[in-house]
Amino acid sequence: MSKLIISSFKEFEEYIGKEIGVSDYLTITQDQINQFAEATLDHQWIHTNPERAKSESPFKNTIAHGYLTLSLLPYLLDQVVRFENVKMLVNYGIENLKFNQPVLVNGRVRARIKLHSLADLRGVTKAQLKVIFELEGSRKNVFDAVVTFLYHFSKN
Repeated sequence: MSKLIISSFKEFEEYIGKEIGVSDYLTITQDQINQFAEATLDHQWIHTNPERAKSESPFKNTIAHGYLTLSLLPYLLDQVVRFENVKMLVNYGIENLKFNQPVLVNGRVRARIKLHSLADLRGVTKAQLKVIFELEGSRKNVFDAVVTFLYHFSKN
């Protein structure tokens, strides 16, 4: 897959309303789920206890934390686009986040990224990305949201 390279507001502006790209699929493993549970102190059995999930969960398996899937966005976004000439990148916000379906252990997700809007805030680029996480083999998205980042491009 060819990665898009953006190094200025002007280059970014060309993609308003357009799909920037789609990442490769990534498998979410039980080990990742367990490590996320440790990091966030969220040890709910539906995520971390495969035996109990097999017998008591309506999914018959463990599922990834919704916030684990969301936290994969920077990694998957990096597969789609490389930002050069950036001094600093700041996560600014998430709007309209809706988890539409769970990801079972060993499910494979990918990110579909579209540039929703772009604004120049006195030299800081405010980019709103429409993000859709897709689950391999499913028509229903894992989640969709508008994610806002602030890019501080260096002057040329």
